[in-house]
Amino acid sequence: MATCIVYKLGMVEYGEAYRIQRRLRNKKINGKLADVLLILEHPPTFTIGKSGKLENILVSNAQLRRKGITLFCTGRGGDVTYHGPGQLIAYPIVSLKRMGKDLHYYVHALEEVVIRTLKDFRLCAHRDESHAGVWAGKEEVAAIGISIRKWITMHGIALNVNPNLEHFSCINPCGFSDRQATSVSKLLGYPVSMERVINRFISHFSDVFETRTVLRLFPEP
Repeated sequence: MATCIVYKLGMVEYGEAYRIQRRLRNKKINGKLADVLLILEHPPTFTIGKSGKLENILVSNAQLRRKGITLFCTGRGGDVTYHGPGQLIAYPIVSLKRMGKDLHYYVHALEEVVIRTLKDFRLCAHRDESHAGVWAGKEEVAAIGISIRKWITMHGIALNVNPNLEHFSCINPCGFSDRQATSVSKLLGYPVSMERVINRFISHFSDVFETRTVLRLFPEP
């Protein structure tokens, strides 16, 4: 069974997390690193993927500044996504070679981790075959956006545990103008512990990807 090192980073500015991911992926490409799973949160940030459109941001730059939300163009797939406190961010830096270089399998597996995690909280969630992510009814509870270089992954999952959902009103989440975002806490009707969700998420990640997860302190650069 492969080993996956888990680093819990806490609150990390998006640009810094992006740099960390790139550094780790380069090490992974060069055969100097085991699989890695980064678990963290971001300050309020809108990110635009490679296929994103600026018109899916519905407010001005001045309004973003007043709300304390930063904007970051990134190399993942997908459109506009919100990141913020109360959102579980999971960035796997893993090799798809042992998964048969099957990108669709990988995305399906990421969705499965989220679906199983939500099931532990008695929440029924599902896929939308036309769009990567996890949904409760017509509301998105987790967004997925990834990038691949030499079959090593970067970026990953944003699972809404208890974020400020009002910030999603500033965008068309993932490019959808007719769908809204939801959260675990909203679906349950009461706040849920982030650490509790993280623990269940890591457990299901281990099961779905058939890997042994090992929690370690993040090394200095």
